[in-house]
Amino acid sequence: MTPAGEGAGVRLSSPAAEDPSQDLVEGDRVELVTGAPAHGGHCVARLGGEHGRVVFVRHALPGERVTAEITELHRGYLRADAVAVHDASPDRVTPPCPYARPGGCGGCDLQHVAPAAQREWKAAVVRELLQRLGGLSAERIGELDPAVRALPGGPLGWRSRIRYAVDAADRPGLLKHRSHEVVPIDFCRIAHPRLRELDVTSRLWPGVSAVEAVASTGGDVTVLARAARGAGAPPPGSADADPAGSMLDEAHGGDRALIEGAPEVRELAAGREWHVPAEGFWQIHPAAADTLVDAVLALLRPEPGEVCWDLYGGAGLFAAAVAARTGARTTVVESSPAGVAAARRNLAGVAGAEVVAARVDAALARRRIAGPVDLVVLDPPRSGAGAKVVRAVAAARPRAVAYVACDPAALARDVRTFADEGWRLEALRAYDCFPMTQHVECVALLVPDATAVS
Repeated sequence: MTPAGEGAGVRLSSPAAEDPSQDLVEGDRVELVTGAPAHGGHCVARLGGEHGRVVFVRHALPGERVTAEITELHRGYLRADAVAVHDASPDRVTPPCPYARPGGCGGCDLQHVAPAAQREWKAAVVRELLQRLGGLSAERIGELDPAVRALPGGPLGWRSRIRYAVDAADRPGLLKHRSHEVVPIDFCRIAHPRLRELDVTSRLWPGVSAVEAVASTGGDVTVLARAARGAGAPPPGSADADPAGSMLDEAHGGDRALIEGAPEVRELAAGREWHVPAEGFWQIHPAAADTLVDAVLALLRPEPGEVCWDLYGGAGLFAAAVAARTGARTTVVESSPAGVAAARRNLAGVAGAEVVAARVDAALARRRIAGPVDLVVLDPPRSGAGAKVVRAVAAARPRAVAYVACDPAALARDVRTFADEGWRLEALRAYDCFPMTQHVECVALLVPDATAVS
């Protein structure tokens, strides 16, 4: 089977069919003409004609003729990298990062694509997934118009949180695509300028498996090091090296050492200041938090007195924004201890706000939160809310649900489950919160079908 979300709707061929692809091994090269983009940062090609074996090709654009090097063989499909381009798309550009190439860093999928074409690529993927996994008609998707909107700032220098892996030679870097192999780098081109100014990538990190760096919108910069398994003393220069200044992260088994800055950072969003653990969740693009809050409010249109659930609520970003409009009870459900602590601190002065420490599915099943409820904000992890949570939310009969999704495939699957429960995808907005990568953020409005606007 192809991995979930991949394939762009193509039917994978049986390896029993007699075709030349059956004799291929990793490292072999073939000439291909690439087709549509697919979820995962690659284009779909066919080896051996229209009904040939599916090949997912990275570093290509639709319609290009390329030489592709086979990187993985699976039952029914192959993976490959475009190592030579013979007929280039007009949207192809030279990647600004020398590590964004076959065999290089796997963090950026689309550096070879012009920024405007990147957004068109992502919109095409969203449309295809909504049709194939979400069960929507092409006509309905056209009405929703899931064009991907750019955020303020350019395609480089936006990433405010970055994690470097450390190799066996103690060098920091980023991982190859679908690999644990570390690619040492001089600096990351999409990293925030304040992170590029650090000495993280110019030094060695003995006894460390990863280094995490944060540049907050509140002006804070923090660097944390994660100790390698079995490592002894903390890295030189860490706060742990000085017992009087020890800042070891006990919440993660004492495996993170504070190298620079504070363990908590300030973020500015929705007209207020937020306090978040440096290793906690926050939107990576500096403009994303405000952008997504504005989208949720515009789609939900909260009214005074309406009760809200903010599920997978993190530090309470959406809860605070909704509660400011409703002045009514707003319940955050969050399972991460760090997120719960941050939400309770950040929402301490928000009238009607409460925080429930629990998994969302458990909180709904065990009635730790109960209706009636008017509005729901869903901001699940990349795997999505899932059928159990979607059915419980639908059964509570809120007026509307705003679903914030970092994975369009998971969103599409949950949209189908909502439809099975008698709900309708009423509006959709997509944002390029992760330029140069294949990732896209969506905000969907779901309503009971009886109240949907036709």
